[in-house]
Amino acid sequence: MHNAHKDEMSDSINGPDRAVLITGGARRIGRALALDLARVGYRVAITYRQSQDEALRTVADCQALGVHAEAFALDIRSQAEIAATVSAVLQRFGPIDALVNNAAVFDSVALEAMTSERWDATFGVNVRGPMLMTQALLPQLRARGGRVVHLGSLGGSRAWPSHAHYCSAKAALEMLTRTMARAFAPEVSVNCVAPGWIEMDVAKAPANADSDAAVAARFVAKTPMGRNGRAEDVAEAVRFFLTGPKFITGQVLAVDGGLGLV
Repeated sequence: MHNAHKDEMSDSINGPDRAVLITGGARRIGRALALDLARVGYRVAITYRQSQDEALRTVADCQALGVHAEAFALDIRSQAEIAATVSAVLQRFGPIDALVNNAAVFDSVALEAMTSERWDATFGVNVRGPMLMTQALLPQLRARGGRVVHLGSLGGSRAWPSHAHYCSAKAALEMLTRTMARAFAPEVSVNCVAPGWIEMDVAKAPANADSDAAVAARFVAKTPMGRNGRAEDVAEAVRFFLTGPKFITGQVLAVDGGLGLV
């Protein structure tokens, strides 16, 4: 049966007054997401934990593109801070159409040396944080016919021995994507973008065998598409889930140049 109300809600996502909340939007991939969405007209709210200077620069660059943008300090491990931040964002922006759960920690430790504190800290940011953020915004997203995108990782489907906590958390995030997609349908779509190796600031690395530049070169050699990923590749994939067919939900999209096939 045709439902005009739902069509109106869907149209609000693609209208001129869209608003998105991006966690961890101050730098690196999060910054690329913010700028990409600002370029297509989204009003952009970003959160940051420690990177205040970078957050303010990203906000200024979004504003220079002609959109409303603001940054909000947030420790995503705190449910109380999440509630306060969501309240502040809604007060400043009004209704939010989309949530991008980008904030994450990437950590390396031998599995036999893993501590419960280190394990819990990774899951607290990489899984519990997205769950609580989505839960906090859910009434708004349902009312707006909104969309959620989680930032996963190739590590969610590959076993990296020195990143067991990270890989396990990203695998959990993929399952959270699927369960949210079922739980929150039909009003809200929920998808996941899973980057592979993304090259960031390689030119600044010292030239030695263990440098980021050397590691990046090794990944290029292994990647079928013949280059490493860029933050802009991830941003375009996120934008697809936010602006493309809302009928797509519960999906994990690898943005890895085919690296996951190797």
